[in-house]
Amino acid sequence: MKEPSNSTPDNQSLADSVFARLLKSILEGQLAGGTIVQERRLADQMGVSRSPMRDALGRLEGQGLLVRNSRGILTVRVVTLEDYLNCLNLRLLIEPTAAALAAERMSAADLKRLDSLLSDIENTSDVEADVLWDFDDILHQTIGESSGNPFIFKTIIEMRRYTAIFERHQLSGRGKPGSADHRMIVNALAVHDAAGAKEAMHRHLHEIRQKIIENF
Repeated sequence: MKEPSNSTPDNQSLADSVFARLLKSILEGQLAGGTIVQERRLADQMGVSRSPMRDALGRLEGQGLLVRNSRGILTVRVVTLEDYLNCLNLRLLIEPTAAALAAERMSAADLKRLDSLLSDIENTSDVEADVLWDFDDILHQTIGESSGNPFIFKTIIEMRRYTAIFERHQLSGRGKPGSADHRMIVNALAVHDAAGAKEAMHRHLHEIRQKIIENF
């Protein structure tokens, strides 16, 4: 017989909200790699009870973004260069194929949105790095979702979390996404050129990898 659950829709919604806020804090560096995570302190800071906080922290630990140190204390994961390159190598295997699939499946609405956002960036003389990173997130996530393969999409989201943490914080401003690469990808998607989208994505990720190896 199934045990009754203590979870309610409201409790789960709150846990989801706490999870999203913590994830954002990790990705944006407010909770930096190596930071000790204290359930009670974070719950007090966010004005929530410890139950949804415990749920959210458990999910983040399950996804590998929180880890236990040698003393068993929960900390934010430090994404190393080796971690970064391993994730990027996996993305090189998956994302070009995702781009090819997306070129055949992406909706007109998504294509229009990507082109409009990228055009705004191209027409702005001094674009803030955060705007470029946000578009980078939108582009890669839209491609993953439009691939039609939920396993590809899930893998892209998970791997990009690790690479985003490294790129945004470990590089300390030494690099940011280039709109020229993005334009090549978006143009190929717009004309439903699967081979072109695949090649443009592979070139984009390969150049990022080479730049990291040469300059880090």
